Amino acid sequence: MYSKKIQALLKKKKIRIGDRVLVKKIGKETEGILMPQTDAGDPETLVIKLDSGYNIGIKFRNAGIEKSGTRQSKAGKEEAEYEMGKTRKEILKLKFDAKKPAISMVSVGGTIASRIDYRTGGVHALEDPREFLHNTPELADIVNIKRFVSPFTKMSEDMEPDDWIKTAKHVAKELNSGMKGVIVTHGTDTLHYTSAALGFFLRNLTKPVVLVGAQRSSDRGSSDAGMNLICAAHAVVSDIAEVGICMHGRMDDDYCLFIRGTHARKMDTQRRDAFRPINEYPLAKIWPDGRIKIKNRDYRKRDDKGRVELDAKFEKKIAMLKVYPGADPDIISYYISKGYRGFVIEATGLGHVPTQARKSWTEVIKRHSKDIPFVMTPQTIYGRINPSVYTNLRILYRESGAIPGGDMLSETAYVKLGWVLGHTKDMEKIREMMLTNYAGEITQRTLVGTFLY
Repeated sequence: MYSKKIQALLKKKKIRIGDRVLVKKIGKETEGILMPQTDAGDPETLVIKLDSGYNIGIKFRNAGIEKSGTRQSKAGKEEAEYEMGKTRKEILKLKFDAKKPAISMVSVGGTIASRIDYRTGGVHALEDPREFLHNTPELADIVNIKRFVSPFTKMSEDMEPDDWIKTAKHVAKELNSGMKGVIVTHGTDTLHYTSAALGFFLRNLTKPVVLVGAQRSSDRGSSDAGMNLICAAHAVVSDIAEVGICMHGRMDDDYCLFIRGTHARKMDTQRRDAFRPINEYPLAKIWPDGRIKIKNRDYRKRDDKGRVELDAKFEKKIAMLKVYPGADPDIISYYISKGYRGFVIEATGLGHVPTQARKSWTEVIKRHSKDIPFVMTPQTIYGRINPSVYTNLRILYRESGAIPGGDMLSETAYVKLGWVLGHTKDMEKIREMMLTNYAGEITQRTLVGTFLY
């Protein structure tokens, strides 16, 4: 909220929030839309939205403000009203061409479906998940979004396995209703967990399922939401019948990468190109103009006549543990005492855990592995487990019964183990299923060019 002094001046000059104004200070002129000040903001600082989409603050001291002589565009006015929470039917309404491929959009929350709350200055979830389409009218030139489904709205750090199951049920229903594909909008923090889960839960997949998020909310000038959505729209009508993540491929607005859902990982907290393919090439590069360059030809091809089978059984009592120097294996016994039925261990190097050390993980694993599976994944992220190189490795994998996870990401192995334990408690069957490639999660060999792609 602005100070009483500023409010009085604005009233005198008949300037309202959302008007286009010209601010003069120290010989410099700044033109843009007057935005509200947040409750936590400086009441003596004007907030101006520039034409670039960025907001700036200008200290009001020694400044002058007038209504701009430049005609305010309808889009600019709507943008201001939209950001101030005055959502109107005409802002939400986006007409689609019935001749374009029919798809569904499943929205479960995240930054891509959020905006600034000008009361607090923080980012919060949209009241209507369709609101972000206000910034991406280009979607209407690519697809016909016939159905919007929002089974729940959560920031992705709050997601749980039950949410993966709910999402999978809705995606399967939409695919089997005749849609050409499904776009899932989702927060980025745990996006790769959900993409892996959908990879295992959706059997006999014959159409694209494209998960998309944003590192920056759609009301920011630097937002990646619009381009990510546009590229996702091109991916969902492509011939690539895979579960994948479609996000920026570079910091610039050049192209997006469509990455297989079981080989994707968020590799940076803020960068727009945070999602990278691990241990394999992306499925494709996708440009906003619709160009698609296939980078990995090992993918399932579209078959619009096929029906997806929902297989979303999941055992929640599993844990992911990380080995580190001096790590106490008693943590394993603690989890077992709490009823946990399986473990993914992020091992060092080629798959090591402390073996000859004062506190041997190998001995604890050996003691419990007759009834509980221990899946080993590399904490190096890149590379794969090799159980045959060193003596300690041979002891761990041949004597204790640990299961080598190949080149699976720890997050993917975690999801897969829960899915496998949802189907069987037989140890031999568990080992067989964990070593079987169901959703492209295990590659036969690692190609040199995939490192730091």
